Amino acid sequence: MGQQDRTKFRLAEAIKHLMGRMPLDRITVTDIVADCGLTRQTFYRNFKDKYDLVNWYFERLVEQSFEEMGVSLTLREGLTKKFQFIREERVFFTCAFNSNDYNSLVKYDYEYILNFYRGILKKKLGRELNADVEFLLKMYCHGSIHMTVEWVRTGMKEEPETLAELLVEALPAKLDTLLSFLEERP
Repeated sequence: MGQQDRTKFRLAEAIKHLMGRMPLDRITVTDIVADCGLTRQTFYRNFKDKYDLVNWYFERLVEQSFEEMGVSLTLREGLTKKFQFIREERVFFTCAFNSNDYNSLVKYDYEYILNFYRGILKKKLGRELNADVEFLLKMYCHGSIHMTVEWVRTGMKEEPETLAELLVEALPAKLDTLLSFLEERP
């Protein structure tokens, strides 16, 4: 890991520490840099704001499970791994998903998974998505994020495997068919 990544992880650890004591929307950049002993300049060299930091950290946590989908993990296994990460980082995600800022994790997670699935489908189909598939994909991603946020906000009572199974079962038939190769181990 390079120096820049170490710095980013120090900032992430600081915001996670602060999230254990106060809502994300009340945390300031000054609080973050004071907690980890870095400067505001260092913060702004790496992130545009605290939400950018939260989104970067989220991406580091889930990118491996998503990158492995269709390679060594099925859709179900990739989602399960994502929910296990979320559960392991309970304080971080509970606080982050309670923010409604314009740059919130909820909006970032939606865009992240939408672009992830869109990329898989475009590669598989060799073309842009039809309007009906795009609509179904957006609807599914909105629902998936809503249910993930609800799961986090209500205490993550269901096991990650259960939530992953429910989200796979909720796939619209047309998307299920198009993404079915993710359910087969390569």
